[in-house]
Amino acid sequence: MRWSSRVPGGPPQSTLLTAPVLSPDLSLDQALSPVFRKHYAMGAVFEIVTYETNPTQASQAMDHAFQEIDRLEQVMSIYKPASELSHLNRTAHLQAQTVTPDLYQVIQESLHYSELSEGKLDVTAGPLAERWKAVGRGEQAPSPAEEKSLRCGVGYRQVELIPPNRIRFHSSRLTVDLGAIGKGYAVDRTAAVLRSCGIECALINSGGSTFYAIGCPPGQSGWLVHLCDPSAHVEPHVRLNENSVSTSQQTPPSLLGLPSFGHIIDAVGGEPLKSATAVSVVAESATASDALSTAFLLMGPTRAQELVKRLPKVAAVWISPEGLPQTVTSGPEILMTSVARMSRQKAVVRNLD
Repeated sequence: MRWSSRVPGGPPQSTLLTAPVLSPDLSLDQALSPVFRKHYAMGAVFEIVTYETNPTQASQAMDHAFQEIDRLEQVMSIYKPASELSHLNRTAHLQAQTVTPDLYQVIQESLHYSELSEGKLDVTAGPLAERWKAVGRGEQAPSPAEEKSLRCGVGYRQVELIPPNRIRFHSSRLTVDLGAIGKGYAVDRTAAVLRSCGIECALINSGGSTFYAIGCPPGQSGWLVHLCDPSAHVEPHVRLNENSVSTSQQTPPSLLGLPSFGHIIDAVGGEPLKSATAVSVVAESATASDALSTAFLLMGPTRAQELVKRLPKVAAVWISPEGLPQTVTSGPEILMTSVARMSRQKAVVRNLD
């Protein structure tokens, strides 16, 4: 997933699906009132919909949830010089820094998924990302020697966690960027706040790329979420109930023909990922689905399918612009409306016992 520094009022970000998913269905239960709110933070629009007998109480719970998102932005943003993460990036190579429980936990989770993906997902690849952004602004591409030097200066294994609350960097070039996991973590915290306020039924949407469901709508088995389909033929969708789905896709090339390399960096190869495939991942938490969707996009379906075997209650689908879905699951179901109308050779589906 992408973390943007765009300010409110700027051009809207593209989303996978927002209003059609979050529009309350008044036919479900007239005794419950639908409540819908949205809030801008972390360069994205966060949306929450719920059905409650007390709309005022539900709205107040959403206010508390949005306040939590704003608080976490001050912890995890790399675009705010005064954020806790920005301070850590400036100082952790000098000596170990004491951090708040949230920052410690989200970086700990990040390193876990870096390890699972064998370094394909690496939140320390900030210097590589910044260098390629400069290329997009017209600078020369890095030479092989410069690229090698940049790769040597990053690496998740150079981040040391010192329990219970200190972090140290073992490279002066290293910076942590939580764009691949931070919004998922914020969505999980949002769900926790809503639950603490008595909300038992809600769908949370972060920028159209990460969703988490608390319970299910009245009379339904889950919240229906339509997923990204670059082919416009497969129509993938899921029903969420106490779980999450996230989608990752490389930034598409500029329509104006300007240099564009995408925001997802392959830290192992040292270059932006070259792929037009979209990957959606279902997992028990938004933190997991957010991190795994980026990791699986970088790993590719062959390697990622093997990883899913070791992960409980995870499912993933890769969809190419040509409409060739590849699905793997250790539990959850990802549905594809038009797969039945496609030739069997076009759909590759694996179920893992």
